Amino acid sequence: MKSSKFIFYIIVVVVAALVMMIAKESFFQPGMERFDGKYEELGSYRNENNTGPILRLYAVKALDKDTQWMREYGDALPHTKYGKTIVYFFSEEINQDIALQANEPHFPQEFTPFLIATYYKKPMGDVSFAEANPK
Repeated sequence: MKSSKFIFYIIVVVVAALVMMIAKESFFQPGMERFDGKYEELGSYRNENNTGPILRLYAVKALDKDTQWMREYGDALPHTKYGKTIVYFFSEEINQDIALQANEPHFPQEFTPFLIATYYKKPMGDVSFAEANPK
């Protein structure tokens, strides 16, 4: 009888530890604050279609030219299954908001020389990243 109580308490302690570990991992994930000082959002667009493919577009001024954080930033943005998420990274020379639209090209062509990279998350979650002017 004592050994069954002992086993019960061990199981309770293990389950409680697992629940606490899962809760800690769930509530303390890094957020968008990890990108502070690396970007400035210049514009965004989301179509109003809630029943079909959702298109999310972002125009971002890259204050840091490291492509690794750009990929991480794109991964951190919201994405909907069967939808598209596209992030356009522009150089620091741009100091104005960019009006994005659903039709291609998504931004005015006058900003094309300032485009550094494009992050594209496809409908099933496949990711592509292309530098506009690789050096």
